[in-house]
Amino acid sequence: MLQQSLFPPQSLTVSEITRYLRELFESDEILREVWVQGEVSNLSRPASGHIYFTLKDQGAALKCVIWKQTAWRLPLTLQNGMAIEAHGAIGVYERDGQYQLYADAVRLTGEGALYQEYLRLKARLEGEGLFAVERKRPLPEMPAAIGVVTSATGAALQDILNTLRRRFPLVEVVLTPVAVQGDEAPPQIVDAIRRLNLEPGVDLVLLARGGGSLEDLWAFNDERVVRAIANSELPVITGIGHETDFTLSDFAADVRAATPTAAAEQAVPDRAELREQLVTVSSLLASAWQQRFNQERGSLVDEGRRLELQSPVWRVRNDRQRLDELQARLSARQRHRLDMLRQSATGLRKRLVSLGPAAVLKRGYAIVRSAQGELVTSVQQVQREDVLELRVTDGTIISQVLTDPTKDTNGGISDD
Repeated sequence: MLQQSLFPPQSLTVSEITRYLRELFESDEILREVWVQGEVSNLSRPASGHIYFTLKDQGAALKCVIWKQTAWRLPLTLQNGMAIEAHGAIGVYERDGQYQLYADAVRLTGEGALYQEYLRLKARLEGEGLFAVERKRPLPEMPAAIGVVTSATGAALQDILNTLRRRFPLVEVVLTPVAVQGDEAPPQIVDAIRRLNLEPGVDLVLLARGGGSLEDLWAFNDERVVRAIANSELPVITGIGHETDFTLSDFAADVRAATPTAAAEQAVPDRAELREQLVTVSSLLASAWQQRFNQERGSLVDEGRRLELQSPVWRVRNDRQRLDELQARLSARQRHRLDMLRQSATGLRKRLVSLGPAAVLKRGYAIVRSAQGELVTSVQQVQREDVLELRVTDGTIISQVLTDPTKDTNGGISDD
């Protein structure tokens, strides 16, 4: 028999448990950057410029938000029923206690079997740990020799050589030319990495090529190339394609640079910076200043991290979404109020018509006037032989009083 605890379980408010769940979502590496596939429904574009919609499939639905500053840069116009993939982070809208996707990019689904193969291979290799951070090797601060693996005739090679010559002309370049596209490229790249690992004096491998389509860059998604990079004893820097291009080789490399030029910049120090460092270390005062600078920078980083943990950005986003909802509710209330006033005015108009003289005449009543045009409302106003005008619904009747109306209760009126 279990003994009852002396301390009752902690009681949390709704806000506390919702905030706790939001922090769990934000700390999950997968949910901070995820692609979600589904069909667009409940699409809404309020006056604020933000976009709200739901991604759904046969089994579930997910609320999505795209902020105004991202919405105007979308490459396509979202419509209900559209099948898309949305990229972003999963978070919690605290006011309603619901989780939703804060999307920063969208694309149509079905971009081709090649991309699907890319995703499948990436997931498998990542599961094997080939992309793990702990596998990354530090780069040498001042390499004596760099092995460059790229096309001998491409512009990437010239960009690399110019950058190395400008930044650190003392470094030796060992070029291992390879094909960077086509079926012959993967085995050549693998062999080049293997030979550079056996080359005496080489401290670093730089693998590069210019930009291109997914198909053009496919050699760098080849499993053989990825494994050769991961198993290399020398650190590997990749500079493949443009800034937006990501290949599996980039994930396996120790450092991924946006372009071949940026890869060369990562590989060697800047000689101008080295010259400044030499001057600095020659002075005890400069050395002390450098130490103080490092301490202050570390403190600033720590303060920045603490500030980031307390960032109001999520509250601002929640308030922006709540403002959109309040504006929608206000518009609905105004429309309802106008409808009520319109219905009331219509009822009063009908009532006024029903009480008007024309409606009374239609029910068989008449308006009686004397020959002088005075309205007759009592027999005391009429004498024998008086001529009266009777107004009915479709015309006027002229009548004469034949008897004394004060004595003849039947009226004694005849048509003229």
